[in-house]
Amino acid sequence: MLSSLLFISLLILSLAILGCLYRVLRGPSMADRITALDTIGINVISIVAVLSMMLQTQAYLDIILLIGILAFLSTVAFARYIERGAVFKNDGDR
Repeated sequence: MLSSLLFISLLILSLAILGCLYRVLRGPSMADRITALDTIGINVISIVAVLSMMLQTQAYLDIILLIGILAFLSTVAFARYIERGAVFKNDGDR
């Protein structure tokens, strides 16, 4: 029973990723695309967590942490790019 629920949740998360990919490709604004990318990262974390539960192992917990850190950093970098037009500060006169 639990394995079938986990499989259904994997299917729903996969469909959510497909919906977010559509938003990334066709998003009306850059902010929508960045939000969709962040949502894809969260869905990937969820898929790895569900797989960890299905396989009854804790080996993937480090991968979840790594994906979470990378998703957060990429969201911050993209938001900074929208705000300032560059990810890193460029003084140029030094």
